[in-house]
Amino acid sequence: MKIKIIKTTYEKVASLKKPTRKKPKKPSFFFRSLIRILSAPTLWSTRFTCEKINMEKAGDEPCLILMNHCSFTDMKIAYGIFYPKPFGIVVTTDALIGKKWLMEQIGCIPTQKFVTDAALVKDMIRAVKKKKMSVLMYPEAGYSFDGRATVMPDTLGKLCKMMAVPVVTVITDGAFLRDPLYNNLQIRKTKVSATVKCILSSDEVEEKSADEINRLIFDEFSFDNFAEQVKRGTEITEPFRADCLHRILYKCPFCKAEGEMVGEGTHITCKKCGKTYFMNTLGRMNCENGETQFSHIPDWYDWQRQCVREEIEKGEYSLDVPVDIYLIRTSKALYSVGAGRLIHTADGFTLKGDDGAINYFQPSKSLYTLNADFNWYEIGDVIGIGDKDMLYYCFPKGNIPVAKTRLATEEIYKNL
Repeated sequence: MKIKIIKTTYEKVASLKKPTRKKPKKPSFFFRSLIRILSAPTLWSTRFTCEKINMEKAGDEPCLILMNHCSFTDMKIAYGIFYPKPFGIVVTTDALIGKKWLMEQIGCIPTQKFVTDAALVKDMIRAVKKKKMSVLMYPEAGYSFDGRATVMPDTLGKLCKMMAVPVVTVITDGAFLRDPLYNNLQIRKTKVSATVKCILSSDEVEEKSADEINRLIFDEFSFDNFAEQVKRGTEITEPFRADCLHRILYKCPFCKAEGEMVGEGTHITCKKCGKTYFMNTLGRMNCENGETQFSHIPDWYDWQRQCVREEIEKGEYSLDVPVDIYLIRTSKALYSVGAGRLIHTADGFTLKGDDGAINYFQPSKSLYTLNADFNWYEIGDVIGIGDKDMLYYCFPKGNIPVAKTRLATEEIYKNL
């Protein structure tokens, strides 16, 4: 997937008038049907099925739909479940670039990822109350890296209380295995299903506290795709299943080197010490020339998180790297403004570039997690920061694991 890019300067981008926010539009039956038809080949090839639980509690009311975010298959799954009922989807502003009109017609409600957006809440309430359509959002916001739920904001319960509609969760099984983010958009053949559950009626939303609602939501999002793969015996036989696995498993458990891992084919190898892991068809890891320290990928990922936490506690963590800088201010294009430098410490992120025109600081207290992505729009691995006025997409030069930066951001926030 490509995106329109314009090379320019920061000053020219900053001078652009920000687009006026439009009220959410209820998608017509035509556009709902069009998306459903376009989704059909994927749903058919994955033999998609869904189990619905307690949906009678929702009745015919518009709902707040909370769906886990595993892959680019997610939106097609949503249409496989809820069509022909109308619903809007909360999307990030980059999804509108070059196709704003179309995205508005299908009911997309734009927001800036991990940026406080009071207008978004108003748009969501308007959609369910005025437009009488459900709203689907991905509360994790970022894609899952290791097949488990990513960090979610503790404001979800308050959002549910404000919307005062039934809350429905959608948890997929197989979508992550089909198209994990690290694997460079290479599609694997596997069955996909989903569990659709109304966890709260509108009356229960009113009765329960925000904290109680949070606990219910977080419980539903306690999944582990790699563990389920083993449990169900789901085999991924593609010979590229470990391609780019180093994006999430960036640190060697043996020599502790970072940025030296290389995932290729069915193996991941440390270039520094030579230790090689084989990824079997059930997603389990086995070291071929030493002791297997982590056979379960999420355990390896958790160990990396622990290592980052220890660096932070000792005052040893920092990131200071050259980056290519791209900006989002309008829906017309992604603006390339040249090279710069991104610094991350316990205090927050500092970005400098475009011969001093860019000098942006984002404090750690504003980020409970980080907008980090792999092969973003086929440009490269990215770290995204910004505010309501400008979004900065930073592409580190060299072999810099953006997964570590996301882990560090989350661990720093916990200690504030």
